Amino acid sequence: MADGSVPVIPMVPAIPAIRSLPSWLLGRAAARGRALVAQALAAEGMRTWHHLVLSAVRDLGPVAQADVGRGVGLDPKDVVGILNELQSAGLVVREPDPRDRRKNAVSLTEEGDRMLRRCEALTREANDTLLAPLTTAEREQFVHLLGRISLTEG
Repeated sequence: MADGSVPVIPMVPAIPAIRSLPSWLLGRAAARGRALVAQALAAEGMRTWHHLVLSAVRDLGPVAQADVGRGVGLDPKDVVGILNELQSAGLVVREPDPRDRRKNAVSLTEEGDRMLRRCEALTREANDTLLAPLTTAEREQFVHLLGRISLTEG
């Protein structure tokens, strides 16, 4: 200003405006959901990536390591590390792929299948906790709407 004073800028309550944005609310709900799932899986000594890879191996297996990575969107180096941990725990086995002996095919062990079932139950319970404030009908509608949003390409 000409007199050297600093102009007074009215404070706009930005926090309420941001907290009402669907993107912010979804992010907060997602963070809470991830935390609940991570905590539940930790009770079994598992991490979210372990659960995801075990699930992919079950659904795709026996499957090449590279196909696991493509199936779950992980870098091949990360997949190798996760598979090493799962194999050390006796949850998966890697054997030469009968279709291409240059590749390893990954399969669940019986213990891996049992672990995956426990993880699935734990993640369902965690999601039930997340959605506890909603009625059954609201849960179904919410999940349906989330599916529509997540499948929309921008």
